[in-house]
Amino acid sequence: MSKPSTKIDLIRHGEPEGGPAYRGFTDDPLSELGWGQMREAVGDHHPWDVIVTSPLLRCAEFAREVAQRHNIPLETDDRFKEIFFGPWEGKTAAEIAAEDNTALELFWSNPVENMPVGAETMQQFQMRVIPAWDEMLSRHTGKHLLLVGHGGMMRLILSHLLEMPMHNMFRLNVKFAAISRVQIDHHGDRAMPRLKFHSGIL
Repeated sequence: MSKPSTKIDLIRHGEPEGGPAYRGFTDDPLSELGWGQMREAVGDHHPWDVIVTSPLLRCAEFAREVAQRHNIPLETDDRFKEIFFGPWEGKTAAEIAAEDNTALELFWSNPVENMPVGAETMQQFQMRVIPAWDEMLSRHTGKHLLLVGHGGMMRLILSHLLEMPMHNMFRLNVKFAAISRVQIDHHGDRAMPRLKFHSGIL
């Protein structure tokens, strides 16, 4: 017997203070521009039954604002944090390239095999994010969810749903405050994901 479809809007945080960087666990808040980007992306829309967020400030503060304004239940899950970049934490691409351009190019070509030493591996990242995603869907089957998170987190989830090789996940462009909508259709014990739109606004 079919169950109601589950809809998930995934939104990446806006620009943090300090601008673009390999921020990972570094907990910078949104800049004024970043707040504007997220508010513009969502507008007055609030169709969600539940909002789920990464605990990092660049996600959680906006999630809390939307939840409080529209009286929507809010959940925080540490497993939806961005991947930990180790020695690259907080550095820009230009700073990393100045230190070791070859390492950066290898990372871009195949992040699965070329994370910096001391960083979280892509396999470790997958092993924490995908179970969190599956558990969220199990708890909220048939609802419309907003998941506030990170570029790497969104790429990982989308590549998983689309059955893309994980080493190709950075081919997915995810801008600041970009929204991607996924619909999960439930047919008995089977769940069929569909990407309704990618990297847009509501």
